[in-house]
Amino acid sequence: MSLDAVPAPVKNVKRALIALGAEDTVTVFESKVPTAAAAAATLGCDVAAITNSLVFDLDGTPLLILASGAAKVDVRKVAEQLGTGKIRRASPEFVLEHTGQEVGGVAPVGHPAKIRTLLDESLQDHEVLWAGAGDHNSMFSISYEDLSRITEAKEMPVR
Repeated sequence: MSLDAVPAPVKNVKRALIALGAEDTVTVFESKVPTAAAAAATLGCDVAAITNSLVFDLDGTPLLILASGAAKVDVRKVAEQLGTGKIRRASPEFVLEHTGQEVGGVAPVGHPAKIRTLLDESLQDHEVLWAGAGDHNSMFSISYEDLSRITEAKEMPVR
């Protein structure tokens, strides 16, 4: 697929990866991979190695939690650790507004502006992680260390 045929959100992720000093490992699949289970099946990896980019609404401000595909985020636990008010799942419109990407394809990078980001510590158990790359057909591979570095995420238990 030529770069001209790549959707704008995926181009933004590719540019961000390079600008942040990471490899452009974006892979575009024939079929959609909008869930951790679908991505793991397509990639032939453990669902726990899939990095879900989950956007939450924290008093009108986006909070991005990079969580293992095998995890269910405990928003009460996260709020307690952050010392904040209630954390709510963001609407699809809120996600698109703040990331430029649709739910099911949100990447950890490539957003219009920096988003406060948390990184699920359990992801460090995997040598290679896979994350969404801006749309439902694209993902990229990365190490936990590089993901932490490029996102400047706060590492913490989120489940």
